[in-house]
Amino acid sequence: MSSFFEGLTLPIYPVGPILKLQRDEGEKGSDRAREKEEIKKWLDDQPPSSVVFLCFGSMGSFDEDQLREISKALEHSGHRFLWSLRRAPPKGTIVFPSGYDNPEEILTDGFLERTSKVGKIIGWAPQTDILAHPAVGGFVSHCGWNSILESLWFGVPIATWPIDGEQQLNAFQMVAELGLGVEIKLDYRKDFLSDDEVKMVSAEEIERGINSLMQNNSEIKRKVKEMSEKSKEALMEGGSSHTSFGHFIHSLTS
Repeated sequence: MSSFFEGLTLPIYPVGPILKLQRDEGEKGSDRAREKEEIKKWLDDQPPSSVVFLCFGSMGSFDEDQLREISKALEHSGHRFLWSLRRAPPKGTIVFPSGYDNPEEILTDGFLERTSKVGKIIGWAPQTDILAHPAVGGFVSHCGWNSILESLWFGVPIATWPIDGEQQLNAFQMVAELGLGVEIKLDYRKDFLSDDEVKMVSAEEIERGINSLMQNNSEIKRKVKEMSEKSKEALMEGGSSHTSFGHFIHSLTS
């Protein structure tokens, strides 16, 4: 940032992280409110930092073969999990994924029964509420920028699985440059308008990433907790973001 301040460019006022932590999930008694309460109750019954949360954004979805690889990895890893499972839209279309009425039909035989005591499958996910819960210890993510900011804010380390857009760059920064995430994949890409087959990510790769993500007392977890503290300090009075925003307002009014 100092190079910008010292140059001949227009003034730069770095602020952030900019997050919407309070979301309108509907009125009390609505379907969304009931789903949110059910998820919270399940998380309340889990030990601290024991759950890996899998969610791939509002557009993230996979074909059934890939979903079965994910289910194999989760079962073999032995970790508790909360999985936002979405149905992929028809190839060549860009629409929001939907939930599954009966996930048992597309996952490995007997998966739901065998993992019923350690895992929960959901459709829509109240992501910020889940990441804020003390039972969550890791986040398998598509690495959208909002998801990264939310995970860092709540001190939850990420395992990277980018899908499209700028997410590959975000994943590379988290793993290779900042050391704030572990890799499942860095170069995965899915073209929603293409009929081309996407290379499968194996159950072994996924399991390896999850096990690395959920290691207790890892260096990555320490660094993520440190970044979480710095993020909150930046927004406090006297913090870097708070001060920079004040300078911006002063420049407009002086």
